[in-house]
Parts: sequence; structure tokens; C-alpha cells
Amino acid sequence: MGISSPGIGSNGLDVNAIISKLMSVEAQPLANMDKKSASFLGKVSAFGSLSGALGSFQSALSSLTSLSSFQALSSTSSDTAIMTGSATGKALPGNYKVDISQLAQAQTLASGGFKSTTAAIGLGATTNLTIQLGTVTGGSFGVTGGTLGAGVLSGGITPGALSINGTVIATDSSIRSAKLLADAINAKSTTTGVSAKAATTTTAADLFGTGGASTFGDIDTSLGGTYALSVGGVTIASQVAGVAGGAGITAAELDTTLGGDNATTRALADANITFTGSAAAGTLQFKNEDGSNVVVAENVTGDVQGGIANSGTANAGSSVTAMSTISLVSASGSQVTVGGTNPAAAGLTAGVGGAYLGATFAQDGTRSSGNIVIDNKNNTLTGIRDAINKANFGVTASIVSDGSTDKPNHLVLTSSATGATSTMKIALTGADGNPPDADLVALLGYDPGGVQSLSQKTAAQDTKASINGIPVTSTSTTISGAVEGISFTAVKTGTASLTVAKDTATLTTSINGFIKGYNELNAQIKQLNGYNAETKTGGPLLGDSTVQNLQSALRRQMSASITGLQGKLTSLTDVGIGFQKDGTLTLDSSKLNKAIASNFNDIAGLFAAVGKSTDADISFTSSTAATKPGDYALNITTLATQGSIKSAAPVPDSVVIGADTVWTVKLNDTLPSTAANTASVKLAAGTYTPAGLATMLQSSINGATTFTNLGSAVAVKVEDDGTLSVTSNRYGSKSNITLTNDTGTSVATVFGGAASVDGVDVAGTIGGYSAVGDGQTLTGAPGAPIEGLKLLVKGDTTGERGTIGFSQGYAYQLNNLAGSYLGAKGVITGRTAGLNKSVQDIAKQKDAFNARLVDIEARYRKQYTALDTALSSMSTTASFLAQQFANMANS
Repeated sequence: MGISSPGIGSNGLDVNAIISKLMSVEAQPLANMDKKSASFLGKVSAFGSLSGALGSFQSALSSLTSLSSFQALSSTSSDTAIMTGSATGKALPGNYKVDISQLAQAQTLASGGFKSTTAAIGLGATTNLTIQLGTVTGGSFGVTGGTLGAGVLSGGITPGALSINGTVIATDSSIRSAKLLADAINAKSTTTGVSAKAATTTTAADLFGTGGASTFGDIDTSLGGTYALSVGGVTIASQVAGVAGGAGITAAELDTTLGGDNATTRALADANITFTGSAAAGTLQFKNEDGSNVVVAENVTGDVQGGIANSGTANAGSSVTAMSTISLVSASGSQVTVGGTNPAAAGLTAGVGGAYLGATFAQDGTRSSGNIVIDNKNNTLTGIRDAINKANFGVTASIVSDGSTDKPNHLVLTSSATGATSTMKIALTGADGNPPDADLVALLGYDPGGVQSLSQKTAAQDTKASINGIPVTSTSTTISGAVEGISFTAVKTGTASLTVAKDTATLTTSINGFIKGYNELNAQIKQLNGYNAETKTGGPLLGDSTVQNLQSALRRQMSASITGLQGKLTSLTDVGIGFQKDGTLTLDSSKLNKAIASNFNDIAGLFAAVGKSTDADISFTSSTAATKPGDYALNITTLATQGSIKSAAPVPDSVVIGADTVWTVKLNDTLPSTAANTASVKLAAGTYTPAGLATMLQSSINGATTFTNLGSAVAVKVEDDGTLSVTSNRYGSKSNITLTNDTGTSVATVFGGAASVDGVDVAGTIGGYSAVGDGQTLTGAPGAPIEGLKLLVKGDTTGERGTIGFSQGYAYQLNNLAGSYLGAKGVITGRTAGLNKSVQDIAKQKDAFNARLVDIEARYRKQYTALDTALSSMSTTASFLAQQFANMANS
């Protein structure tokens, strides 16, 4: 029996070694496969390096592809603690001196104190709360005083008797009139923030006889007396002794004297005294506008008859002093704290107070308003707060505790925005013809022109400043629009200057980044595609067509002039960028600085995609890689319009909107209709002028959360012909508005049978090629040279509208080129995908070849094992024969 172990049966035949050498020869193709796979993987890695370098170059281009990057201006404030600023490309370089006298702030209102935040307020009757935002005009904010104390006329106001906002007012025995008291208060206004105004001093209406008293009687000095009548120290009539009644001073004579231009009337005017009425009618009154006391005195000697309220009876003389009152005005519109040992002497009451006096409220139609329902489900401080905040009508509600033990909780309302137009007016009405809950009215009712149940803690005010001596205002701390392209941000009151200059540093940095990015990309390409003569080795992508095409495209684009460019700069060399012998870029800084100084606005065209229209009302918005440079004529056949509805007839001078009026408004709706474009709008009940109706309607519609969330809004105005129009803020075929009755006053009451008109899109051609309109935007149609060219078309004329010159700068073109090589669909991705596929195919070939090698090895092993067995058998036979032959020989 043969031995199965290879090489044993044959007495030394090494089958394993033989098979190993044979298989080594058979496996030689695997090495070629591995070499080929390694080559492909090396190229994949090389393309990865190329992709990284190209991506870095594309990043360096990002700051140069946009037109806005070249319109940057630097803005430097002389004192950032007072004011900062920023500038866009529309600004003009220069120095702007800004004097800030007031900062914008929001209005804050607070209620009185409540013990609990969850206890019911009122009886729970359904009450509609309407919050409007607007402006307070006229009047003032402060405290109105009463009659000065009885002892002031004789003894003045004692020191320490009055303090305002913690500051003691300097008073003494000389303060004996409202004017002098006001002067003393105003001397401390810088500290207190409060000024005082004395009311006009007016003598009593019945001083000369009205109200049933006798009128001024004829003066009779026939018995030897004398008489003189003075007002404010000015003698207006006198009579010597021995004049009978009727022959001297009479009521008619007084009226004649006061009615002419004479020494007496001029003396009264010099004393700041005016008068109304007549002595004959008993209605004569004297006034002093500055609040000084007015003394009306009859000086009598001896036996005199007649005079003030005296007809035919003895006159022993008289003296009446008319005094005025003061009012306190808070400069900041905040509450005034009155204190002191005897504020009553000044006609004031100790404590904290303040309200608008003689003011009127005008709603701001651009601000939203709406209705909030308070009933037995939410008539608590917490419920009211949450309802106001949920409504989001430009007011934020909170509950603040003052830390006291009795009634610490106050409802505080704050305008969400700053500015004088953010003053609140809060009206409360009932539902279904019922009155509002009285307790809610007492808590929340607030009208700057009427009852003010809430207390104003801070007033809504604008930022006030002057820029280079020109007064400006802003509703926020940012002042925009006063100087084109510049925004000033006020930090505190004071004076600072803003220096605006061309931001050449950022531009220079961007250009240097562009050069650096290109040189790094160029170096990477050389490394991957070059040949080292010293080492006699080539790069992993030597001869690769993808790299060669990229290199050629880069050089071709950077060497060519820009097509369609308007301006004096047309190539990179114009700004100092040029190629060196080794293919790298270099920058001539002096040439760049000269271009910045002379042609700053033209540099953008060298790098970015730029569109310049000859029509100021048509502006370039954007383009795509498919847009071809060139000059294109513009022809507008249809201008974009806005959806609107206009009343069929002029609105009456007085329009009544009934209680519980609700209209359904659809704004910028789609086909089929979308619920998100529909809102139920409640209109505040009342009697309106056309302008007031427009303001209310605009605020009510724009206050609908449904619309604000979508950015939809309307503008409502009274047209020149007296009609009322409601216009969507959108343009185009997606712009529309419809108004439908729900409850209360009908739409027809205001608009008659008017039908709404939908908007239309702009239409026209660019360079004679068709374009697609969407609102005011006109976009070049696919397949044409103007594909993707997007223009914003405004103005009011159709027909030929000039031309648009479009150019693609170097950075823009190179960015598009880089984009075509990078990304999921880029050339490099395609190449690496192909190489990886080849590697995968080789791996499959290797697997198949390895499987075949196993079969070959098995066949070799079987053959040589059989040979080994045969040799072993022959060896055994040979040994046997040799033994037999030996035995035979021995025999």
C-alpha cells in the first residue's frame, strides 16, 4: 500500500516544494492585477488631493463672486460708547457728525396691585379687548395741580415744602405765585426730569358783576373823595374829587379805554396782561399768560360811590388777587413722585402720579391690531397676560411683584417695538350688545386722549439726533434712511462722528487670497501631473486628460478679457494680477492701488457676475452658470400689479362699524384655496372718518396671525377720488384679496358692489428672447443665452426699457468651472467613481483567478501524489526483486 504523505513514499520526492514552485508561476498574473489596482487607487488618492486643492481655491473665490463684496465700505466711529455705524455700497465716503439727544424706547403700562394672580377679576362677562398702536400728539404727560395754598399769597411756600422725584425744590417766603413756583421747579428740571408750567391767571368771571351781582357802577367823587382802578399795578382809570356820577368813570368809558390803542392798553400789554368781556356787561376779566398773580385794586380816598359790583353805594376800596395753578410735565413721560413737608401749598398731592393731559391718539395703520376675548375662562391676571401674549398684537404682557404683602402683583404691558408710534390705546367692548365687564374696564382701559386706568411707567419715544446738523428721528435705536446706504446705531446720548471710507483692505485681502488659492492649486496640479527629470518619475496623474483639461481651462479663462464688461477695467492685468514664467500668479500692489483709487467701482466687474441696466427702475438680481455675457435689449409688455379691491363709490364722511363685526379675508390665496391664506378679522366698533376707517381696517387685517406668519399684508388708503382701496403687499398672479361678510356690518356698507382684481405678473423679453414673469421678477427662459438672468422690474412704463449689460467676472467663471469639477455630479467625482469601479472589477477578477488557482493546485497535488505513490510502489518492487535475486544467488 502506498504512503499518502507527499514525498515520503518516493523516498525523498518533495511534492510540496514542487507544487509551491508551480503555483508561484501560475499566480504571477495576480501581481499584475495588484499593481494595476494600486495604480488606480493612487489616482483616486491623487484626485482627492486635486479636489481638496480645487475646493480651497473655490473658497478663496467666494468673497469675489458677489457684487456686494466690492461695494463694502468701512465705517469707523469716533466713540463706540455713543454710536456705531455700518455702510453699504450705496453710501458715499465722508465724515458724518451725529448728535444724539434721545434714545428710542418702548411704552410700558402698569396696573394697580392685586393680591392674587389667579383670582377672578369682574363677573366674567365676555369682554372684547382691542389694542391699537399709534402716536400721541398735543398735550403733555404729567400732573395737574390745584389751587395754591391759602397762605401762599401772604407768606410764600416754606423751604422743604415740596420735592419732586426726590429733589427738594428751593422755596421760601418770596414764592407767592404760580409763575414763581414754576420758575423754582424749572430751576431743578435737569435733576428731576420734570418741568412746570403755570396756567394762565384769570380774574373771576363774576368780578365785574356777572352771576347776579351789580355791574360796574358810575364813579361819583362829588363829595370830595378820589378813585383809582389798577390791574397788575397798571392804573387803567382814575377820578379826582368833585366829579358827579356819570360825568367821570363809567363802565362804558372803561370799555372804550380798553378797546383802543392807548397808553393804558400798551401798559397792560407790557405787564403781560390781556382782557376779555366788557365792564358794561359785567363780564370783564383780566389774564396773565405766564401765571403771575393779577391784582385788581380800587384805591379810594374820602367819600366815593360806585365801582366794581357797586352801583350808587359807598365804596371803601377793594383788592382782589387772582392766582393760578401749575402743572408738572415729565420729560421722559414717566410717573412723577411728589413729596415734601407741605406739597399742598403748591397745590399738589403727595404720591406718584402722571397721565397724558390734553393729548390725542392717532392709530398707526402700519401696525397690527386685533381683538382679544376675556371671559370667565381667563379673567385673572394670569389669564389676561397669557391671552395678550398669545394674540401677538405688538404688546407683551407680564406680571411683576413689587414685594409688598398686601397687593404685590401688577399687570405690566410693554410695546414689543420702540418708537413714538408704539403708544398703546386699549378699548373694551361687550359682546352681543352687552356692556364690557366694568372691573376689566377699570383695570385695562387706556386712552392717551381720555381715561387712563393703567399708569404709564415709560413713554414710547423715538431716537432723536442730528446728522451734520440736520434733525432726524427713528423709531428704533438704529437710524436708517437718513443718509443713503448708512445705518447709525445710537448707544447713548452724546456726540460722535462716523467716518465712512472705501474698504480697500478687505478687497486687497480677497484678491491676495485669490492669488494664493490659485498658486496652491497650480502647485498641486504640477505635483500630480508633472514629471521630475532628476528622479525620472512622473506624478500619479501624469498625462491624465481630466487634469490637463482643467489646467487648460483655468489658464484660458484667466488670460481672456471679460465679455460684456462695462467700464475701464477688462482684464486681470489692469489690477496688477499677472502670470510669471513658472505659471504662478503675482500681484503688482502699486497697480492695484491705482485701480482702487481711480476705478474702484469697476473692479467688481472683473471678478463678480454683474448686470447693469440703463433703466434705473430695472435692476439685476442674479444669474446662473448658463447665463451668457452680453448686452441685451429690454422690452416690457406688461407691468406687475398687486391684487386689490376698491370701493364702488367714495366713502361717506362718517362710517359706522357695528359691534361684533367680523369679515372673512382671503389674502394671496391659491387654487385650490389654502386654509392658511384665510382669516376671520374682527373690526373695532365705532364711527370712523374715511382716513380713520382705512387705518383701522389695515391694522385689523395685518394683525391676523395667519397673515403675519406668511409675510402677507395689505395697504389700505383713501384714494384721491374718495374711494377706499385695499391692496395686497405682493405682486403678480399670486396676489389677490377678497372680503366676505361674517357678522355685523357688511362689506357692502363700505365697498358697495365692488369686485376684487387679481394681480398680474410682469411680462416681456430680454434680448428678444422669451422670459418668465413672477411678480416683478423677470427671468430668462431655458435654452436661450439669457437663461437664468433674473431682473427686478419696477417703474410705470411699458415698451422699450433700455438694455442690461451682463458680464461674468473671473472669479464667477472660475467658481463655475470649479463647481463643474467638484460635487456629486462633478468631473472629478465621475473619474474617481470610474477608477473605484475599476478597482472593484480587478478585485472580482482576483477572486475568480484565486478560485481557479485552488483548482489548479488541487490538480497538481493529485497528479504528483499519484506519481509519488507510483514511485513508492516501484521502489518496493525493486527491493523485493533485489532480495529474490540475492537469495537465488546464494542458492
